[in-house]
Amino acid sequence: MQKYLIVTADDFGLHPAVNEAVEQASRAGALTAASLMVAAPAAADAIRRAHELPGLRVGLHVVLADGRAMLAPELIPDVADRAGRMNSRMFVNGLRFFAFPGIRRQLEAEIRAQFAAFARTGLALDHVNVHKHFHLHPTLLEMLLRIGQDYGVPAVRVPDEPFWFAARSGSWFTGGSAALLAPWIALMKRRLHNAHIPHNDRLFGIAASGAMDESTLLAILERLPPGVTEIYLHPATRSGSEIAASMSQYRHAEELAALLSPRVRAAIAAGGAYRGGYADVMRARTALGSGTRSLEEST
Repeated sequence: MQKYLIVTADDFGLHPAVNEAVEQASRAGALTAASLMVAAPAAADAIRRAHELPGLRVGLHVVLADGRAMLAPELIPDVADRAGRMNSRMFVNGLRFFAFPGIRRQLEAEIRAQFAAFARTGLALDHVNVHKHFHLHPTLLEMLLRIGQDYGVPAVRVPDEPFWFAARSGSWFTGGSAALLAPWIALMKRRLHNAHIPHNDRLFGIAASGAMDESTLLAILERLPPGVTEIYLHPATRSGSEIAASMSQYRHAEELAALLSPRVRAAIAAGGAYRGGYADVMRARTALGSGTRSLEEST
């Protein structure tokens, strides 16, 4: 069975140091995609760079927690504070989103505003995912799919990380958390299937978020399974709280170094996976499955 590999940088637009790292890693060849925060402080710089990087596929990184809202605070008072920021109390907010129709209407307006902002960039929409994987919440996933129909969502990330990777740190909590998410991931996949929205088969980067260094990438690439795999990282030319207060422990610069590593790039090449953004790999997989063209012919 053919292997397909997507390597994505999240939080594109969060900080100029993130944008610079995305550009470096894209030009070096390891990074194939980036997920754009359309309301983030450096979004305009990210969009400019993306237009100059024809090999980089760009998707929408919907932010509904721990980040800036697109709409003015007075329009979404139950979603963002007076400064236009959304907090990171995801469990409490998840209950509020489910229970209160008025808050759901504000959420829908904010999600639509972020889709519309991406459409105005002039970039081709490669995929959609949600900051901190908040679309595992069934209410948010339903909104994402319904609103996304109007913007031609081509693919959605599923945060399905293999247990061996989630538990490799030796932490029972990390591995157990992955097991507890299994029913929600199954529900997500079923909803995406019913909506005819393509998605990845698995994802690497959750358990090692902020610590996807060279050795971690090499371990993943050594065991890269068949099917569509996405590896996501948070590269930047600086690290930790310089990028965001909530990322004080993140080793952004080490993640960039991993993407630029000759060993990592050699391992990617040796793995023989078809590479690109979501649109690229889904198109290639469909072509191979139909028997109409080989992967080489589809590039």
